[in-house]
Amino acid sequence: NMQSIIAKNGTETPVPIRAQVEGSVPSWLQGTLLRNGPGMFSVGGHEYNHWFDGLSLIHSFTFVNGEVTYRSKFLKSDTYKKNTKAQRIVVSEFGTMSYPDPCKNIFSRAFTHLCNIIPDFTDNNLINIIRYGEDYYASSEINYLNQVDPNTLETVGRINYRNHIAVNLATAHPHYDEEGNTYNMGTSLMGLGLPKYVIFKVPANASDKELKKPALRKVQQICSIPFRSTLFPSYYHSFGMTENYIVFVEQPFKLDIAKLATAYFRGVNWGSCLKYDKNDITLFHVINRKTGKALSTRYYDDGHLVFDLISYKDSNLYDMFYIHNLKQDNSNFIDSHKSFSLPMCQRFVLPLDIHKESPRGSNTVTLTDTSAQATVQENGSVYCQPDDLFEGLELPGINYKFNAKKYRYFYGSRLEWSPHPNKIAKFDIVTRTHVEWCQENSFPSEPVFVASPGAVDEDDGVILSSVISPDPNISPFLLVLNAKTFEELARASIPANVHMDLHGMFIPASV
Repeated sequence: NMQSIIAKNGTETPVPIRAQVEGSVPSWLQGTLLRNGPGMFSVGGHEYNHWFDGLSLIHSFTFVNGEVTYRSKFLKSDTYKKNTKAQRIVVSEFGTMSYPDPCKNIFSRAFTHLCNIIPDFTDNNLINIIRYGEDYYASSEINYLNQVDPNTLETVGRINYRNHIAVNLATAHPHYDEEGNTYNMGTSLMGLGLPKYVIFKVPANASDKELKKPALRKVQQICSIPFRSTLFPSYYHSFGMTENYIVFVEQPFKLDIAKLATAYFRGVNWGSCLKYDKNDITLFHVINRKTGKALSTRYYDDGHLVFDLISYKDSNLYDMFYIHNLKQDNSNFIDSHKSFSLPMCQRFVLPLDIHKESPRGSNTVTLTDTSAQATVQENGSVYCQPDDLFEGLELPGINYKFNAKKYRYFYGSRLEWSPHPNKIAKFDIVTRTHVEWCQENSFPSEPVFVASPGAVDEDDGVILSSVISPDPNISPFLLVLNAKTFEELARASIPANVHMDLHGMFIPASV
């Protein structure tokens, strides 16, 4: 079953190997699919507690004239080096607290505790690959990034957001505009002035090939937003962007700062400092991307701001990925997780012309193709109710050329009663229908859309996904689907170990 391979240590394939291609990879597909995810779950007999703690293993699928090559390397982060040198886990991760020599006396323990109040987080960047300027980084949600060479997968070196902008945490899911500028969001917690959320931008031309200076040195702050409650900042995984606005979802899944500061001393992990407050509301902040000003209730024209997101009824998904849960056999796993809420793809709509005189209690959304509502309350606030699009889909992606614009299709991994996706789906927002790809006992990764050259239609292109199976007779393969029809164009079988990954990006070959 899938549990047998989900938390098994991966292996490196540092020298590129050629895949066996069945079918035919389109000749225009030239470039590298670069992906990241956890690939080492124990060091010298010491095991991590949570799947999101595993050490980063970066892998790539490179397309040249219909051929596909595969390679993989562990991210050589400081965390990786310290752990492998000590042959045990010596750097704490979100689900696993690590302690130095337990025989140390109470004074040195107290001193270590003081050093951990503002945690010097791990630099095990296992979530995504992001771009600032022309530099590519392995990223997670903390203040460290590790630059990687997209061709060789070598780790170039680590950088610290805090040397460039006052944030302790930043998302692993930035947005990119058509000029190539990168937008991201971070949280400023302690020792950096008043606590706040910070939205920032790194210009497209920020890289400096000669002097090897980091692209982040050209970072520009767009705006900051104060916490709704000072000691409980909201956890956020990503944010939304349109051509004019940035949308930040301040949700009631919160980080308890006091708990975070004492976690090390109390012997609990950082993950336990996140709490879902079911009695609190979710707030949408809408910020003008150009001016950095938050919109008050006087918006500026008669348009609507439309944004789609994936929501959960609670925060139990995080618990599902504790390794002792993942290692249950399938039937036990399904029984014990029936209560977990499935992801729901939802559309929210904010009319931009709501003002102080808007009538109370009636829906102000005038779009005809959605059931989303926005109702002005007695106190002038706007209560948004979503249009439920599709249940049971995660790791969503679109044709990114349509990011920030009106789009029709999204792609993702189907999640039914297991956290392991076993199907890929394409959803049509206009017809509210979906098509799927699946294969018995096979688990596809996040689908990535790559547009055909000169494409006009939104779904003219291919979907790429790496597929693994617990069946030793099914070798891992990179799947290429026609994005329009969802028919298989090719599969490239990899004669090596391939791990279950999280996120990444397709980097076109330079012309």
